[in-house]
Amino acid sequence: MAFTTKTFYSLEDLTSHLRLHQPSFYYSSQTSTVIPYDKLNSLLPWPLDQDYFLCDLSKLPNHMEVKENGNLLLRGAVSWEEAKKFLRSKGRTLKTSPTEQLALITAGIATSCTGERCFGFGTMRSQVVSLKYLNFNGEENELKREDDFKTTSPFLAPYQNDFKTYKTFKNAPYPRFEKATDLMIGTEGQMGIVSEVEIETVENYPVTYVFMLLPRWEETLEAHMEIYHAVQSHRDVIMSCELLDSNCMNYLKPDEKLGDNQDVIFLEVKSDRFEDIYGDVLCNLKHVSPEAVFEIAENKFHHVRAGVPRAIFEENSKMGVVKVGTDCQVVAEKFPELLKFYREASKIGVRYCLFGHFGDAHLHYNYMPTKDETAKCLDMIQALYNKVYEWKGSPFAEHGIGLIKQKYIKKFHGPNQLGLFHDLKKEHDPYNQFFPQGFMGQII
Repeated sequence: MAFTTKTFYSLEDLTSHLRLHQPSFYYSSQTSTVIPYDKLNSLLPWPLDQDYFLCDLSKLPNHMEVKENGNLLLRGAVSWEEAKKFLRSKGRTLKTSPTEQLALITAGIATSCTGERCFGFGTMRSQVVSLKYLNFNGEENELKREDDFKTTSPFLAPYQNDFKTYKTFKNAPYPRFEKATDLMIGTEGQMGIVSEVEIETVENYPVTYVFMLLPRWEETLEAHMEIYHAVQSHRDVIMSCELLDSNCMNYLKPDEKLGDNQDVIFLEVKSDRFEDIYGDVLCNLKHVSPEAVFEIAENKFHHVRAGVPRAIFEENSKMGVVKVGTDCQVVAEKFPELLKFYREASKIGVRYCLFGHFGDAHLHYNYMPTKDETAKCLDMIQALYNKVYEWKGSPFAEHGIGLIKQKYIKKFHGPNQLGLFHDLKKEHDPYNQFFPQGFMGQII
């Protein structure tokens, strides 16, 4: 068995590789939080009787254009940052805004990432109008959102019925599979490679960023929950509602820190409606004084917001541990219970921080353990996922399952999910060449 890394500089080279039907793992910007790229050689169960390829798609030629309807059409290796810069030159911007702007959009499609602006604009999977993908023979096929998902599998109808439990979530514990485009969205490259995307955009109107300083969530939740409920009916004006807790500030430079041992909640508001939000929402908060509300520059917001996850990644790498963190979303009624669980999880004597998409009841809780502390952190994380299962929540609502979360997702996949996964893999990946170790390859 040979282990080979390949970089593709053209679609023709990639097509030729696909026709070899060799088991391969495809990646681009290596920003995924569920794929520890520096440990792939030890984590992937390599086939013993076949060559295995790690395939870098980050060098594929790219193309962008804005269609007459305002949608962005892109091909190849285009990052969120590049797309936003291009669209701004055309007076438009994306509805989706992942924290890591250097990631490629096609990879974001594969993992169904969402980011901050899901609060105001909804999920990315609903913004993809159409896409093209390369199948197992290197043939390019097109899928359209207006078409229903089709398969001959008898498991589709019961699978879709099960999905109704999670219909309001960013991402369920398993892909949606209702629209034709869902074949590629959230399936993590297990049935083909996204080569082209048409995605909705909006006018690039002025935005005002504000932040509020709050007591630490470990001490009281009154202010946090008041804000959570206050913003829900203003999703047409407030595009994002984000949390960085006081512990996150420890991973920022002194001049970047906000507050004095306080939590911070950010709001991204349409500027022409900011006075309405200030008068109707911010001035009516009982547990947040107007003196604790500040405006922040857009570039500083993005720098601070992105700085925390990056610092956590770097810290984990330095400590030589695989990330121990969560990506859970629950319904509004269960949000206080989720926060209370995190409060209990914080008491085991290991460094931690809490951040994420507060307005969506979707947060990332991250332990920062030493190697000796990792085991008890994993026990607590397992207990959390057991609770999320009881709450009928989504354990991985944004960043996918990848490799390090597969053991936690199995409980959420019953006969209907496993049956459909098996049938779809057989139909779209008959040679088992696309990420053979992915979650859809579970044994029935």
